Amino acid sequence: MIVQAVTDLKEGERHEIGVFFADGRAPSRAAFVLVTDPFDVDTRIDVQRPESPAAPCPNEAQPRVPLPEDFVLLGYVDREGVLVVPIKDVEDKAQGLKATSGLFYRGQGWSLVSLQIKNQPTQPRWAPREATFTGTRGPSLQARLVVEGEGVIAPGEFAQVLAVVDAPMLNTDTHFTLELRGDDGRSLRVPDMRFPKYGMGGEK
Repeated sequence: MIVQAVTDLKEGERHEIGVFFADGRAPSRAAFVLVTDPFDVDTRIDVQRPESPAAPCPNEAQPRVPLPEDFVLLGYVDREGVLVVPIKDVEDKAQGLKATSGLFYRGQGWSLVSLQIKNQPTQPRWAPREATFTGTRGPSLQARLVVEGEGVIAPGEFAQVLAVVDAPMLNTDTHFTLELRGDDGRSLRVPDMRFPKYGMGGEK
C-alpha cells in the first residue's frame, strides 16, 4: 500500500491512518500518524502485532489478604482478647533517634511493641536490623523486626517499627529494655518496659 498526500501538510499538521489486520484477532487495528518531513521519507513500514500476555494459570494460588477471623483461627486471639498499654516516648540525642507513639500489645502467646521512630535530619539514613528484649533477670529475647516501607528511615523522616516475640510464658515481673540496632552502628534503647499481664483468666 502506497500512501501519498495530495497536498503538503502544514507545519505541525498530523493525520491518523488506521490499518486493520486481516485475521480480526485483537488488537484488530494498528494506527499511524502521517506527517511531512522535507528531508526524510519512509518507503516501507513493517507492522507486527504484539502477542497477548499469557493468562495466569487457574491453579496458581494468589496470596490472600489476612482477615480478622484468621487471628482467631490461628490462635493469636482468644476470649481474653488483646491487651494494649502505652509506652513512654524516648529520645537519644547522641544517636539521633527518637521513639514516639509507642504501644505494647499482648495476646495469646505473643507480644508486640509498635513504635514510631524518627531519624533526626542531621543524621544519615538508618536501617534497623535487630531487636532484642533484655531483662534484669533471665535470658534475652530475640524479636522479629518489621520496619514500615522499604526498611530504611531517611533523615528527618518517621517510620513504624514493630518488634514481635512469640513467648507463651513471659515473666511480667521483669523489667525489659528493648534495643533496636541499625546497620550503621547506631542503636535506640527503650528502657523500663514490662510485659503486660494477660487477661483475668490468663497469665499473671
